[in-house]
Amino acid sequence: MRELYKTKSFIWILLILFLLVWFYALDARTLVPSDEGRYAEMAREMAATGDWITPRLNAIKYFEKPPLQTWMNALTFKLFGLGEWQARLWSGLCGLLGIGLVAYTGRRVFNPWVGTTAALVLASSFWWAGLSHVNVLDMGLSGMMTLSLCGVILAQHDGASSSARRNWMLVCWAGMALAFLSKGPVGIVLPGAVLVLYTLVTREWSIWKRLHLVSGLILFAAIAAPWFVLVALKNPEHPHFFFIHENFERFTSKVHHREGPLYYFVPILMVGILPWLGVLAQSIWASRRDTARSFRPKTMLLIWAAFIFFFFSISSSKLPHYILPIFPALALLIASYLEKARAGAWALAAGLLAAVAVAGLAFVPRLATMGTEPAEIAAYQASQPWAVAACVVMLAAAACVFWWIRQKRADLATLATIALAVGGFLGGQLLMLGSESYGRYRSGALLVPAIAAELTPSTVLYTIGTYEQSMPFYLRRTMTTVGETNDELDFGLGQEKYLRIDTLDQFIARWNDGQKAVAIVRPEIYADLQKRGVAMRIVVQDARRIVIANEVK
Repeated sequence: MRELYKTKSFIWILLILFLLVWFYALDARTLVPSDEGRYAEMAREMAATGDWITPRLNAIKYFEKPPLQTWMNALTFKLFGLGEWQARLWSGLCGLLGIGLVAYTGRRVFNPWVGTTAALVLASSFWWAGLSHVNVLDMGLSGMMTLSLCGVILAQHDGASSSARRNWMLVCWAGMALAFLSKGPVGIVLPGAVLVLYTLVTREWSIWKRLHLVSGLILFAAIAAPWFVLVALKNPEHPHFFFIHENFERFTSKVHHREGPLYYFVPILMVGILPWLGVLAQSIWASRRDTARSFRPKTMLLIWAAFIFFFFSISSSKLPHYILPIFPALALLIASYLEKARAGAWALAAGLLAAVAVAGLAFVPRLATMGTEPAEIAAYQASQPWAVAACVVMLAAAACVFWWIRQKRADLATLATIALAVGGFLGGQLLMLGSESYGRYRSGALLVPAIAAELTPSTVLYTIGTYEQSMPFYLRRTMTTVGETNDELDFGLGQEKYLRIDTLDQFIARWNDGQKAVAIVRPEIYADLQKRGVAMRIVVQDARRIVIANEVK
């Protein structure tokens, strides 16, 4: 039943093909605003200025998040130059780290079949595989939190030696520190709360004696504290803004206008765990029976997934990728369940995947109707063949599983796992590749060559009434903001007011001062400038933005 997993040549071939697709996809799409463009530009500016302490976006202080991902991206730019795959490399590596960690943890704590299956489940889950190819902070956070989760499980499981327990607990503490540097207090608050809940549920109080608290806290502080001290010394306004406004107020209030209903993450989880949705509930239910002698790894995994899901569900600030850290725990629970799953479970998993694929094929003709203007409609039309291919791949995977069920194959579990994993992974990657046309349009990348041709080293570049998140990265320069942009720049602009122009009248005065300038404006602002009689020439435009120059030829 499991012989295929023991065949080294098969495992190596599968791994090499997987890695080829994984790394190819990092460079296959334009950086899409807002997250991808924002974090790539912050790293570009850090690498260009050499200031590794004070993060900046568009030359403006940016204290919403800690700097680990910006550091890693800036280091990548220094080593390999600027580009899409370089901007996504940290996310891609963190995704692979999570996959490798669940594989190793599954093998050591359960058995080799569970370890290999957990890696396949996580690698093919839509949300994990997809966000591993997006320059977003939550994948970096999730990779480091997976280091914490797997570290504590490997340290505390019944077969761990005293030296292994010490070493893996230090890995756990290091993971929490790196998670703290990735996105702040959640990096230690969430694992800490999970440990408390685990203790209350299992009554295993002795675990607190095995956490290496003193050495662990010293290691945590050595990794996490230096930057927070240095940035506060250079920027005294940072601690209050980051810890109070960006963390406490974000969780307890609607200050960021990202609220959602209590069930907000339910559909995201259902789609994100595909192609394993059909066995998710059974895996969670089965995990309540943890037969381990002392430490209960399944209970820890279940509490990890449930509490983090609950924590973000009750938060007043919600974004789809917040629940990403629960997927490694779910992958291990699903793999543990699949080891003894009957044919009916495989039929349900394949059936739900097939249903999603059929629904997708039915929706494909309506994709073009989602656009509101010609370029957007064309972008959606360009994605249709990719969506069809993704649905066909998923249907083929489901069909294979049904065929093997009908044949009553003794190795059904292994074959079905591989088929669903391959179908889910390739289907998800095809969908992402198909989004490139829309991504290029939304990012403004199509306008970049025309804008770049207008720019000289002394040309002033303005953005009026908006802030283009991806364009500064592609143009390799910052912009002077005019009027309202977006709230994430407000704090920094409040500290350095000289970096902005408040009114359109002030902008017009600068526009007419004789220095060559280019501005990116919304169509309605362009119409306002026309009414005011401003001399300008259209350089290039699309339905979302118009680029103008003050040198009229």
